[in-house]
Amino acid sequence: MKKWVVVLVAVVMGAGAFASQGWGTDFEKASAKAKAEGKYILIDFSGSDWCGWCVKLNKEVFSMNAFKAYAAENLVLVLADFPRNKSKQSAELQKQNKALAKKFRVEGFPTVYLLDPNGNPVAKTGYQAGGPKAYVEHIKKLIADTKK
Repeated sequence: MKKWVVVLVAVVMGAGAFASQGWGTDFEKASAKAKAEGKYILIDFSGSDWCGWCVKLNKEVFSMNAFKAYAAENLVLVLADFPRNKSKQSAELQKQNKALAKKFRVEGFPTVYLLDPNGNPVAKTGYQAGGPKAYVEHIKKLIADTKK
């Protein structure tokens, strides 16, 4: 029982960490920022308090300095979270996230979408082994492939 409490606390703290890492939750604001700055949008569809692979992706990639540095210069980050504990999400945010998941046909978590600065989807991915540097290279390749 004690082990589960520790795991639950770690997962909940990880969810809160998204906000401190430059992740937004308002898709419309993110879209406007991406267009104005010419940046790609990375949407992370996550189950932050129950999805093991989502927690792993955040811990191994999104929370690491190598990813954060790249993202700060090149991406607008959006977290579309589907936690079991929805008490910290407004009804409006839950509605937005459901609409985004429907629009992008999200069927599992984590699902990561990359959108061009105009909001057009260019790639779909998810967890990738190898840590933050490998993930950044993966994202760079996805962006480069869209420019061909």
